[in-house]
Parts: sequence; structure tokens; C-alpha cells
Amino acid sequence: MGADNQMEKLIIENVMKELAKRGLFGGEAEEVCKEVVKKAGDFATAACCNEAPIEVPDISGVWVPDPVNLDAIKAMKESTPARIGLYRAGARPKTDAFLKFLADHAQAMDAVFLDVSDEFLTKMNLFSVQTEARDKDEFLKMPHLGRKLSEEGKKTVLERCQKNVQVQIIIVDGLSSSAIEANVPDVLPVLTQGLNASGIVVGTPFFVKNGRVGVQDEIGMLLNADVVVSLIGERPGLVTADSMSAYMIYRPSEKTVEADRTMISNIHKGGTPPAEAGALLVDIVKQILAAKCSGMKLSLQ
Repeated sequence: MGADNQMEKLIIENVMKELAKRGLFGGEAEEVCKEVVKKAGDFATAACCNEAPIEVPDISGVWVPDPVNLDAIKAMKESTPARIGLYRAGARPKTDAFLKFLADHAQAMDAVFLDVSDEFLTKMNLFSVQTEARDKDEFLKMPHLGRKLSEEGKKTVLERCQKNVQVQIIIVDGLSSSAIEANVPDVLPVLTQGLNASGIVVGTPFFVKNGRVGVQDEIGMLLNADVVVSLIGERPGLVTADSMSAYMIYRPSEKTVEADRTMISNIHKGGTPPAEAGALLVDIVKQILAAKCSGMKLSLQ
């Protein structure tokens, strides 16, 4: 199969996956699919019908011709998932490297633009509130809207959450919905059970849609919580779209600055394993409560 056809097939399959994720197959979407199939030919048909799933190219090898130190390149590739040792074709990347780039880029785009599913929230027993960012466009273009809850969101939080708790946990989609669905099922139970076992009063966890890190400040003030822990999706990259961070803040206020937050990042299967991260967070929260501070102040203790 030529490079152009392979690329066309990859693009079409990603479009079809997007439609399926959004529940848009059937009716008008099905007619659109048929039209795409008619124009694109057999490659689109295979993608739509899932009869010939695409295999993402393997770029783990060393493609540099006659390298001065082959062992050194192999050692580097074993120590990092970065795109090294792939060489080029003229001034451009080789076909397989470019196709892998397109696939990873599509996955990163999905992580940003797709929503955390209702099925996931139901499974995790999380109720949902939204920030002032009404949709993804507002969320991406106006970050300040993601730091404040909508009026309805404030009302819901006050109605459904216990006040004056020691720890309030929130799950925030941030810039990667896939990071939330991939990691929270392992992190959240370990975190809540570990805190409860230590005699720490934990509030009702909930989900914040279209949220930024700073939304934890308003929530902490609304509920008068000692510590707010935010599990939030990180900005996706070409290595992984499933990386999550945890931000912790002690007694946030209008004067809170970023240096007041304690954070661990790269929570995913290729970084800090989710279950291990949950246990680590328990220890850090206990330190924050004991020191009555977080961020740089905690580091200087």
C-alpha cells in the first residue's frame, strides 16, 4: 500500500472512531459515512467496517544508516520514548515515522477534545459540575473561565458536599479526558481508602468539567476544606495522551499563588503507576496537614 493511501486510511479511521465515540453513527452520520466511502474507495470501506484495522508503525528500531556508534543510539532509545534514531528521506521524515506521528497526534487531539464519558462518571460514583467555560472552545481560548465554577456548579457543590472536611478530592478533566479515564480508577480508591484508614475526614469526591488547576481554590473556599486534592489531565503529547497530575493546596484563598501548590506529575502506566501514585498522595496529604502548609512552604519545612 502506498504512503498516500495508508495516510488516507489512517485519517478516515480516526474520523470514524470520533463519530462512534460521540454516538453519531446512524441517521445523518451514516449517510455521511457512505458518502466518504463512495469518494475514498476501498480504504474507507475497510476503515468504516473495521475489517482491516490499521497497525500503527513500529518506530522502535534504529534507522540511521551506518551510525558511528550503534550501541549508543540503542541505549538512548531504550532509555526514552522520544523520537530519536529515525533518520529521514531527503528533507522529510520516513513514511512510517510520519504515520506514527499522525496517529499519536490524533490520539492527543482526542484527549483534549473528547469529554469524560457519563458511563465513567456513573461507574466511579462521581457527580459532575461545570466551570464558567461552556464548551471546549471557551475552555481552550479563555483559561480564566476554567478556574471558576458556574453558578449552577457552586449551588450543586454546596448542596451535595460536606463542609469543613480535612480533605476534599476533585477530579478535573483539564487537557486530557483520556488521562482521567485511564488513571482515576486506580488512584482514587487507594487515595480515599488510605486517608480514611489514617482517620482523615474526606469529603465527597466529584468531577469538574472544563476545569483548570485554579478551580481548586474556589472549591476549597466554598467548602472550607483544609486540603484540596485535584486529579487533573495533563496536556497530552506525542509520547502519551494519558498522563495525569495531582495538585494539592492547603487552605486556599484569594491570595493563593502557584507556588502554594504541591504537585506530582506523570501519573500513567509509563510514568508513576496510578496505584503507587495514590499511596504517595496519601503520604503527601498527611505531611501537608501536619505542617499546615503546601507548595514551597512545605518544601522549606
